[in-house]
Amino acid sequence: MPRPTAVPPSRQRGMTLIEVMIVVVIVAILASIAVPSYRNYVLRTHRTEARTALLALSAQQEKFYVQNNRYADTAEIDDAPPSGLGMPTTTENGWYTIAIVDGDAEGYSATATATGGQADDTHCASFSIDEAGVKDATNDDCWD
Repeated sequence: MPRPTAVPPSRQRGMTLIEVMIVVVIVAILASIAVPSYRNYVLRTHRTEARTALLALSAQQEKFYVQNNRYADTAEIDDAPPSGLGMPTTTENGWYTIAIVDGDAEGYSATATATGGQADDTHCASFSIDEAGVKDATNDDCWD
């Protein structure tokens, strides 16, 4: 039985331009699918920041009401207690701005509005909560 011969050095040992272009096209297709999905995922995860800030503000409002017999307004959000809520007017990472609408002895409505890169999230651009704990948002599924 004859022995197999070694591959002569003159044979091709790389990839052709066509093969490289096919790989580039496949990678481009995968990226065009993955990047928008990732961006939507990131926007959804940032919504937690707005919900958390509004729930914390609601708790602070109740403490303020017990001490002052009225709810705080927007000007009193970042004032230190007991003359204010002692909370920042933006969320922890700055994705939402927090404001109080109609803060008085009767009640309040607090809103979180998307800013910066989060403003691209048109599905859930704003969240709100009032003194009764009623939650509202741009769309019904935003608080879920």
